[in-house]
Amino acid sequence: MMEPVIRVEHLNKRFRVKGKPFEQKKYVNAVSDVSFSIGKGETLGIVGESGCGKSTLGRTILKIHEPDGGKIYFEGEDITAYSYRQMHPLRRRMQMIFQDPYASLNPRFTVGEMIEEPMEVYHLYEKQERAERVQQLMQTVGLKPDHIRRYPHEFSGGQRQRIGIARTLALDPDFIVCDEPFSALDVSIQAQIINLLEKIQDEKKISYIVVAHDLNAVRHISHNIGVMYLGHLVEIGPAPLVYGEPLHPYTQALISAIPAADPDAAGMMNRIILTGEVPSPIDVPSGCPFCTRCKYCTDKCRERMPELKDVGGRKVACVRY
Repeated sequence: MMEPVIRVEHLNKRFRVKGKPFEQKKYVNAVSDVSFSIGKGETLGIVGESGCGKSTLGRTILKIHEPDGGKIYFEGEDITAYSYRQMHPLRRRMQMIFQDPYASLNPRFTVGEMIEEPMEVYHLYEKQERAERVQQLMQTVGLKPDHIRRYPHEFSGGQRQRIGIARTLALDPDFIVCDEPFSALDVSIQAQIINLLEKIQDEKKISYIVVAHDLNAVRHISHNIGVMYLGHLVEIGPAPLVYGEPLHPYTQALISAIPAADPDAAGMMNRIILTGEVPSPIDVPSGCPFCTRCKYCTDKCRERMPELKDVGGRKVACVRY
């Protein structure tokens, strides 16, 4: 069996909360005991509410944030304890597309300079070859040749996102974390970016993690879906199963909230309205973190966090299964 491109085991990341002097240290557990793997040419979509740890998970896998526990494997190589120097040669193979196309591009650089810069940093190709590769990458992402001398402020949001994608592809990565790549774009541009990412994946067999709020967009691009709640992975499996037959109560509520384009269909949908309060991420209750909002919650749920179990072709963390 082929080794997964990315494998994480019991990954944890926490951040200290600033407090008063001599006050007891408090922490936010942004990622708690998360495990999964991604094969070559596969896309894992990560969904959940704001603050559930989606972006932190992606950044921790890339070691932008250092993990506080667990293991990270890249193509079978344990990179968990790698230093900045050890990670440098791997950075070209593990890249990221950032959320805000307006903030992630240097306003002082032309498009050509931005796309060429990563190749210069890693001493790839001769100058003439780099210029040819910049033109090739611009063509790949649907930008015109005469755009090469323009600056970021001269482009729309969708075009800027394409520039960011071209810059990411400059180093021929094997794995890309796409952090909210659609959030700043309108629906028609979202579809273009999704089609572009899928086309690149088909051609180059790149593996993606796609972190997003837009459940419909994630559904179209992902092979598998992971659902996070307060730092925990509560359900993960093939996209058609997770969307078509959600098992975890939180996944069911999340999927039911997807807006319908047809007003008549929207009126017939069975919306699940969650009651109760969202726990503080600083003081998460023992047991299942969704317990305070779950209508199925029992004393057993409050005792310990359920483990992910294989149920009907996917994994679910719920004592009901």
